[in-house]
Amino acid sequence: MDKRLWWYLGVGLVVALIAAGVLSGFAADDPDGLERVAIDEGFNETAEDHALADSPLADYAVEGVEDERLSTGLAGVIGVAITLVVAGGLFSGIRLYGKSRRAKDTS
Repeated sequence: MDKRLWWYLGVGLVVALIAAGVLSGFAADDPDGLERVAIDEGFNETAEDHALADSPLADYAVEGVEDERLSTGLAGVIGVAITLVVAGGLFSGIRLYGKSRRAKDTS
């Protein structure tokens, strides 16, 4: 790949990690849009936890980390890493599939 493309991807990754790891700690504690509507319309008391409510990254926090800002930042960085791995795997698979189809078509 072109050197400029690697530089662009690297800068994008650093920006995503900073946004997820640092800036997420400054997010407002106010309810998000869906929660706000539920509160305003009076049906927030009927809400139930979802199936993943006990997962290690539930509620934008890492289970077991007491510092709220650090916990939120770690959850963001872990989310970026998971997204990068999944997207990288998908794109690699698509690329290999395309190469194998081209090789099959030329033979």
